[in-house]
Amino acid sequence: MANPLSIAAANAVESARTYRVRRALKTALWYLLLSVGSMFALFPLFWMISTGLKVSGHEWLLPPEWLPNPPVIANFFDVWTQAPILHFLRNSVLVTVLATTGQVISSAVVAFAFARLRYFGRDVWFIILLSTMMLPGIVTQIPLFVIYRHIQWLDTLLPLIVPYWLGGGAFNIFLMRQYFLTLPYELDEAARIDGASSLRILWQVVLPLSKPVLATVAIFGFISHWNDFMGPLIYTNSKDLRTVAVGLWLLQSDYRTPWNLLMAGATETLLPVLIIFFTFQRYFIRGIALTGMAGR
Repeated sequence: MANPLSIAAANAVESARTYRVRRALKTALWYLLLSVGSMFALFPLFWMISTGLKVSGHEWLLPPEWLPNPPVIANFFDVWTQAPILHFLRNSVLVTVLATTGQVISSAVVAFAFARLRYFGRDVWFIILLSTMMLPGIVTQIPLFVIYRHIQWLDTLLPLIVPYWLGGGAFNIFLMRQYFLTLPYELDEAARIDGASSLRILWQVVLPLSKPVLATVAIFGFISHWNDFMGPLIYTNSKDLRTVAVGLWLLQSDYRTPWNLLMAGATETLLPVLIIFFTFQRYFIRGIALTGMAGR
């Protein structure tokens, strides 16, 4: 007669083995689905790089030429001679750095006021701020254009920089406020006992503890300003003031669009965004997780 303890032990081992197999199959299935999804997500990037390496005219071959034959590395150098890309890059760097810096600083100041200061009507004003996120940007485009025309900011880089020093955007303020609320308020009280002002608390207490959310807002701002097309197109007319997003568009003519050069230039302008993202990736992911944006 079999020992009941041996049977129970054998059943437990079998159950554990079955659980491990099911867990392994489930993990493999998830990795398979993520791999397929990532292939679809990366396909536009693959096609852009592939087109940038093709001989002129091969972009329209049927069936499509998935891998360039032969690959033309010179396209990535020729694009610099077809348009003043270096000048466009200088404008893009100037606008992106100044606008992103203003966005981070002004968002931090406003978010600190909503999260760490107590005053009458604070929550009401915060709700009003959040309600502005429901307005599409295109709705305010014409009023902003009229305002900039009256103050003679058209055909300058000021409309692309100055507004981001005046609040930084409702979403960025919300993101920073949510993070600031996770910091112990006792830190502020201890600093005030030592005679620190609100600005000093923000600069020396709150911001040093908020590197993840600062990096998150900076990455969002960098990508937004670097890739901005409508703003420079609407507010600047002179070729000397064009940014790289609009400058690449100038490669087109009335009779021909050099898609291989256009895609080569687009690939080159994508590199700074990738460098910034992967450099601050750990701060970015931590900032998303700690501000309640991760879906938890």
